[in-house]
Amino acid sequence: MTGTLHALRAETRESLWLDGVNPVTKLLLALVLSVPLFASIDVTSALVAIALQLLCLPLTGLSLGTVLRRLLPIAIFAPIAGVSMLLYAEPAGRVYWTFGFATISDDSIALAVAVSLRVLALGLPTILLFGRTDPTELADALSQVARLPSRFVLGILAGTRMLGLFLDDWRTMALARRARGVGDAGALRRFFSMAFVLLVFAVRRGTKLAMAMEARGFGSGIPRTWARPSRLHGRDAVALVGGLAIMALAIAAAIAVGSFRFVWS
Repeated sequence: MTGTLHALRAETRESLWLDGVNPVTKLLLALVLSVPLFASIDVTSALVAIALQLLCLPLTGLSLGTVLRRLLPIAIFAPIAGVSMLLYAEPAGRVYWTFGFATISDDSIALAVAVSLRVLALGLPTILLFGRTDPTELADALSQVARLPSRFVLGILAGTRMLGLFLDDWRTMALARRARGVGDAGALRRFFSMAFVLLVFAVRRGTKLAMAMEARGFGSGIPRTWARPSRLHGRDAVALVGGLAIMALAIAAAIAVGSFRFVWS
């Protein structure tokens, strides 16, 4: 029964196009979709990149609601990145407000909006590419395809597996505090106290995990074998070409409308 369920799960994952792309290729694709955006600070290229990436949503297996929920924290903090541009960029055009070194003008507003959108455009590929990536498959790819040291790879895998436990611990602590009548007031104080407890849990759990892995030979220099092979296929090349096409279209659109602005200019 277990083998049948595993086969059905694997078949479902393979039916989604992006699940057939090697995790190492996804890492390269994330760089391809991010690095070119640093060449220019303009609204057009960021908007085109976001729109084209969202058009690829059916290939990822993620729903639009899931992507928006995961993008919400980035969207909340993205305007913070634009504040420095808004206040301290070189003024140009109409000046709306000035105080000391801070000046808000047409140019600074445009730069602030462009930087905020760029933060979203940089965070979206990570959500789309790794929203359904299995940590074990990522570890297999890093070791077999990227040829990274197995000790480093297994450490990453163990740490990734612990992230889910942190969320469970946070929910359990919140419920326990509320059951004791101390979780309904002082949100800021409650957050820092729970964060400290979670840090203590993380240190203790990490120490025990490290000792257990060392006792089982995970830290030895003996070459390891891997249960599941990880290989590159033609789909990986198609994915990289698609990422390059998205970035080329985004930059070309900015140049076509005349909004391309080299980052050092």
